[in-house]
Amino acid sequence: MIAIRDPALFQIIQLSLRVSGVALLFSTLIGIPLGAMLGLTRFAGRRLVVALLYTGMGFPPVVVGLFVYLMLSRSGPLGRLNWAAVPALFTPAAMVVAQCIISFPLVAGFTMAAVMGLDPQLRQQVQALGATRWQTTAAILMEARVGVVVSVIAGFGSITSEVGAVMMVGGNIEHKTRVLTTAIVLETRKGNFLAMAIGIVLLAISFVTNVAMLYLQGRTFEE
Repeated sequence: MIAIRDPALFQIIQLSLRVSGVALLFSTLIGIPLGAMLGLTRFAGRRLVVALLYTGMGFPPVVVGLFVYLMLSRSGPLGRLNWAAVPALFTPAAMVVAQCIISFPLVAGFTMAAVMGLDPQLRQQVQALGATRWQTTAAILMEARVGVVVSVIAGFGSITSEVGAVMMVGGNIEHKTRVLTTAIVLETRKGNFLAMAIGIVLLAISFVTNVAMLYLQGRTFEE
């Protein structure tokens, strides 16, 4: 089925990559700056924010799915507003929201750990050269780029292998919200060998992702 480019299989692959890619983009745009801020600054309530972030890193995906489902349902807080910008349940947009909540704490938490693991004197040296706050942050993130890359990879891995949340908010609707993980569950229950092809694709995506991480780490150490 992979060799003949089965349309049903490749539609599932395309939707999975699109949903996970968009979710990872939003998680990265929010998580890396927040992680850098938590690693570089001290402010009132920081410990509480860090504790909440660590809690989010261990969120059960089904709990995230339940939260998003309740928020977006017609009787929920966001559903009652009836705003066009609010995603509807059983759509790819709702799946993106759930995956963002799952991957965002991982990206922010690993970024914070990478920044805090650097030599504290590095920041002072950069500031002594006349760098602004943004330039200092950029320099530190560049120095901690290995950890930042790992944070993005960890976020991507968490959402590509997740099934509970996307099943709850997406509904696993054929040709609409069916992704790799939910398709494996469905096809296995049906006794369909399509599940084997989907499993191979999911493993291949995971393998390529980890190889890319190792390559980037190797290039970074060589530099």
